[in-house]
Amino acid sequence: MHDELPFLEVSELARRLRRRELSPVEVTRALLERIDSVDQALHSYAHVTRDLALAQARVAEAEIARGLWRGPLHGVPVALKDLFWTKGIPTTAGMTIHADFRPTEDATVVRRLTEAGAVLLGKLKLTEGAVGEHHPAIEPPLNPWDANAWPGASSSGSGVAVAAGLCFAAMGSDTGGSIRFPSAANGVTGLKPSWGRVSRHGVFALSEILDCMGPLARCVADTATVLAAIAGPDALDPTARHELVPDYPASMTEGVRGLRIAVDPALLAGTDPLTASAIEAALKVFASLGVDIKPKRLAGFDEAVRAWWPLCSAGAALAHKQTFSSRAAEYGPSLRRVVEHGRALGAVDVMAALVARERFRATVAVFFDDVDLLILPVQAFAGPSLRQMQEFAAAPDWREHMLRFVAPFALTGQPALVLPGGATPAGLPIGFQLVAMPMQEPLLLRAGYAFQAETPWHRQRPPPTTKPASGDPRSHVR
Repeated sequence: MHDELPFLEVSELARRLRRRELSPVEVTRALLERIDSVDQALHSYAHVTRDLALAQARVAEAEIARGLWRGPLHGVPVALKDLFWTKGIPTTAGMTIHADFRPTEDATVVRRLTEAGAVLLGKLKLTEGAVGEHHPAIEPPLNPWDANAWPGASSSGSGVAVAAGLCFAAMGSDTGGSIRFPSAANGVTGLKPSWGRVSRHGVFALSEILDCMGPLARCVADTATVLAAIAGPDALDPTARHELVPDYPASMTEGVRGLRIAVDPALLAGTDPLTASAIEAALKVFASLGVDIKPKRLAGFDEAVRAWWPLCSAGAALAHKQTFSSRAAEYGPSLRRVVEHGRALGAVDVMAALVARERFRATVAVFFDDVDLLILPVQAFAGPSLRQMQEFAAAPDWREHMLRFVAPFALTGQPALVLPGGATPAGLPIGFQLVAMPMQEPLLLRAGYAFQAETPWHRQRPPPTTKPASGDPRSHVR
């Protein structure tokens, strides 16, 4: 297999497939062989759907040969975080109690990807229930840049698989950073859409009022392609937004001159020098493209994180209402703590969090009156090791610090785009995020596409091999 193939962007792969320079079956076999070889060390896949992938690839190949072209995902191998229902295929949500669960239908996202002609390679590992740590009985994914580095959570398998060339795009979910953390940690592009932009039907819930489904991929163009396929209203999910789906791939090329990006210097002051430098370098790129950079203060982050926590844990208690009472002993310690916390909350606690959310939403709406986007870190420190994350998670105030830049925009339902923007001296990726107002994904894609046209970071590849760390590497925070 040519070394270039697993790292092609979807647009280039689609061009070659449509011209029949490559065949879907050839590409799928190559990816399956790479999974067999590379994923023995990385452990990103929970279940490889080999027979299904080859069958779908054969159908795509026959359709393309007949001139039937479904679009840019036709014949493209992708993978799913293992909380999206797949008919007849194990779907576990990272939980041992669901090891034998085989849904009787596909999630709406899965159905739409199939209708677009995508090829399903398999299901990717996640932290148990999409929160906290991997279940102790499940071997966690390892960061392909360095096995001792944190791979992010909870869509860790999705970030690892995309970065390592084990799929061309992956679906993840984000309730409080779970697309954004692994995107930054693994050096890939990740999009948390607006709440309701993508259907949640057929997806294991963490907290239904916060959960968002979105893509992780090599570049902005690939995330736009996937989002165009999966977004839109859904009769099976009444919370899915009914606005028409824009032409995301077309909108991203409209240019950025005149866009206004806000930056809060106080937020940068709270990060390590590497993270702050990466954002400052990104701002210089945007300024050179004609973007107006506006220093501006946005208050209320800590209060927003504190409001996010009871809404997440109460949502988890609801999501696990049918299984926790009788099977709590089979839960891992992290998810058990979250569900127990949610079950212990009172109505006043939840109402206080909802009121705080509305106050923060109002603050954010005023903030965005005269700006289009906000640039900020994903986390306050670059390239943390597994050991550092374990020590960090033991601190009493870890949640406010770790989730400070991600949970607030899960609370408000705003879209966020993570872009690779630098590297540590050890070569680990540094990512940053852009945030827009709800349903303004086109603005994010425009800015991200322009940035990646001027920078090389999204084209960097991890080293060809990785050696597992000693001990028991686990992801210890969401």
